[in-house]
Amino acid sequence: MIYIPTIGIETHVQLATQSKMFCGCAARYADAPPNTHVCPVCMGAPGALPVINAQAIDYTILTGLALNCTINRFSRFDRKNYPYPDLVKGYQISQYDHPLCTNGYLEFGDDGQRVHIRRIHLEEDTAKLTHLTDESGTGESLIDVNRSGVPLMEIVGEPDLHTPVDARRYLQALRLVLLTIGITSGNLEEGAIRFDINVSIHQKDSQELGAKVEIKNLNSFRAVQRALEFEIDRQIDALEHGRPVIQETRGWLEEKGITVSQRTKEYAHDYRYFPEPDLPPLILTDDKITHLRAQLPELPQVRKQRLVQVNGLSSNDAQTIAHDPSIASYFDHMLAEHAPQKLAANWLLNDLLGLLNGHPELLETCPVTPARLTTLIKLVQQGTISTTIGRQVLAKVLEQDADPDVIVIREGLVIVSDSRELERLITEAITANQKALADYLNGKEAAFNSFIGPVMKATKGKANPTTVRELLRQALDRYRQSTHL
Repeated sequence: MIYIPTIGIETHVQLATQSKMFCGCAARYADAPPNTHVCPVCMGAPGALPVINAQAIDYTILTGLALNCTINRFSRFDRKNYPYPDLVKGYQISQYDHPLCTNGYLEFGDDGQRVHIRRIHLEEDTAKLTHLTDESGTGESLIDVNRSGVPLMEIVGEPDLHTPVDARRYLQALRLVLLTIGITSGNLEEGAIRFDINVSIHQKDSQELGAKVEIKNLNSFRAVQRALEFEIDRQIDALEHGRPVIQETRGWLEEKGITVSQRTKEYAHDYRYFPEPDLPPLILTDDKITHLRAQLPELPQVRKQRLVQVNGLSSNDAQTIAHDPSIASYFDHMLAEHAPQKLAANWLLNDLLGLLNGHPELLETCPVTPARLTTLIKLVQQGTISTTIGRQVLAKVLEQDADPDVIVIREGLVIVSDSRELERLITEAITANQKALADYLNGKEAAFNSFIGPVMKATKGKANPTTVRELLRQALDRYRQSTHL
């Protein structure tokens, strides 16, 4: 029997605002002691009134525009009621039937695969629970309210995915868009982006979807793929052995690589939504949306096309640059310095990132600024220094925080192009290696390279390789002619 998985993903994104969603408490709580970024509003004190964070609204609209959504001129907040210890008010302020953004899509991959976006809405994050158990098995749960009230944007994707690998690719592309528009830190380890996955399976020839299972609070792409692989296999195994798949919420145990049942799946009516009485509806104007649209940066898919079609880069180089905001920003600054485009990509991706051990986030504070790397490339391109010396200079710029042209002059690294000096060194290299000379004169072309190394070594790598090869060829031709006299 052939089964088809159907996968939909809800992505929860903490917005990088200074303050929380409905109060003035600091939203950045990662290094703060527990329960220190709190006030009557986020503690749920009676009579405390919420105030909407305008920046969070703007960030959500920007996301909707980046994901090709309709931005709704009318939206409002609702109360989502459910009793749980991390919900200190006993309800969560969210959006239900009037979200900010609807009906969008995200294209990803070279094949233009698309996931449709049902809605993007705003809500407040919950408090954090920590469960502890001592050696005797006695347990307790601690609550930290620092996270409670942090702006949380939820992106609800349609069930357009059918493989765990595609789910991972979609989420990686989505995170890249969010980082590009600058609305979140994107730090998965700190929970800045979290994923709830809905997955069901059905027989290939059936149009009826199976029972939907939700896996909550995944915080890595690897966990998403592994959880889906396990859950799909679990559901197939259940059906093939005559066991029903029930609609439920399951958790992912990373260390065991399995999902476990947590509770039966809730439905919307279980939350008893009703309009938030303490907040007015949001009314957006066309001018507001036009203003925010003008702030959108170049998005990854568009950037990749531009790098290939306009800047002439290979598809692989364009993808590497376009798919990391730090690399993309650095490369664009190099182009602003009039760097040769293909050379700029090569030196950036292979040489500079190699020295940085593949950490693009270090580019912003790296002593090798785009202007300095451009200067270095032009020194090589103009023949002032060789490529080999250029790589040495690049390392020195990184170590010494100095301009490349200053290093070249200070350390006497200008390329040796004096023909008479190079001819003398070539003669010495040939004289010292008579066997290679005999091999070359007997038709072994590979012996030609035996003379280049000694010349480059004698000039400490500063000889112009092209000039050396030309002069060496002339010298060897003279030897050949002399043997035929």
